Amino acid sequence: MVSYALRDFGIYTVGGRVIEISEGARREVSFTRSARYTFDPRGHFAVEQNYVQYFIPEARNTALPVVLVHGGGMHRSTWETTPDGRPGWLNLLVAQGYEVHVIDNVERGRSGFASGIWDGDPISRSQEEARGIFRIGTPEGFVTRTRFPASLFPIHAFDAFSRMMVPRWLTTTSLHVEALVAVLQRMGPAVVICHSQGGEITLDAARRVPECFAGLIGIGPSTILDDPETLKDIPTVLFSGGFLDSAPHWQKRKDYWELWAQLLAHSRTPIRRVRRPNGMQGFTHFPMFDRHNDACLQSCLCALLELQSLAS
Repeated sequence: MVSYALRDFGIYTVGGRVIEISEGARREVSFTRSARYTFDPRGHFAVEQNYVQYFIPEARNTALPVVLVHGGGMHRSTWETTPDGRPGWLNLLVAQGYEVHVIDNVERGRSGFASGIWDGDPISRSQEEARGIFRIGTPEGFVTRTRFPASLFPIHAFDAFSRMMVPRWLTTTSLHVEALVAVLQRMGPAVVICHSQGGEITLDAARRVPECFAGLIGIGPSTILDDPETLKDIPTVLFSGGFLDSAPHWQKRKDYWELWAQLLAHSRTPIRRVRRPNGMQGFTHFPMFDRHNDACLQSCLCALLELQSLAS
């Protein structure tokens, strides 16, 4: 449990566009058992915005604000309370005095979605798939809820975790980037902490507005850094967690992250790999949910502060 006093908190929406729908016909609908009205699907609609909630602690520190970018098939709950009820990274950051802005990406969470305007259909991730793709355990251990040996994931809360997953489109990444750029341009320089698919979104945003990045912490980013100039002079911390030998695609990701480190070091961009916070292993693809999530966050923050100090 953590506690803190807030000077201010609230929400804002940024990005998106207004579209006009001209097709469809008026029809009678019931929106409660006793209330009916004539619904017209035509008209102008605001779509593709980002919903952002911000927290400014009373004991605000002197660091720049932090922006939290969730991964694929997830939303802002990634950063809030863990599935088993412990404080998440959002709460831990605010308790340390950081101003934090946490987003729901386009078509996720409170940003909502608009049917019929994006290519393809949304997909949902099964519990069986989640176990493997997030490095929690093997498919064979699904029924018994068996996790990998030494894993720090709170397996008793796996059902609660799976209720945090949401459907996702596979064709909206460019919209996520536009919205994140709008958030950063509204705020000014900030530290961005991104997870999984959020890594691709964040890298693309860094290409667009590098002046808005005071630092980057990538938690298992699902992307390739093909041009080190993207993060030129942006202090960067990478955390990957363990069990990377559990599937070929994770071995490939591990190689990508090694290449990140090599390319950035060669371009003299401050880079640090965080492998075992406080000597601990057993972190999964969701270290913000694992036991000792506080130690993992602290190790990443300390590494970033050291890089920022060296760069100044």
